[in-house]
Amino acid sequence: MKIILFFVTLTALFVTGCNKNKIHPVPDIPFDMTIDINLPSYNALIGVGSYAYVNGGSRGVIVYRRNIDEFVAFDRHSPVDLDGTCPEPLYPDPDNFLMLIDSCGPAKFSLFDGSPVEGSEFGLRQYQTIYNGTNLLRIYN
Repeated sequence: MKIILFFVTLTALFVTGCNKNKIHPVPDIPFDMTIDINLPSYNALIGVGSYAYVNGGSRGVIVYRRNIDEFVAFDRHSPVDLDGTCPEPLYPDPDNFLMLIDSCGPAKFSLFDGSPVEGSEFGLRQYQTIYNGTNLLRIYN
């Protein structure tokens, strides 16, 4: 009886699984751009804890400066907006800029690491970043 219970439990774990095998709902659009953070459009990125928008990706990209030499970049297409028809892409919460809000639903995401805070089983689609240490930031996938 214990063996049967063990196999039933093991089978249930395999059937339910985790999200690792699910396809991320935000399209993976090729993106490779280098920006100069000294330009007026990206000047906000000079300070740690700031963000700026970059054109590209599925619905635009938001870049956040975590510390003096580390940046993160996420697509502004919400994973719960499957067809990308929400009129406004993800935007920072006016009361807590480290939280990105989906204007068409209850989803919220962390700008710090792209993880879902509520309303989504998927985090944000992230882009790789390389900073040259002075003024150039490459964002790509």
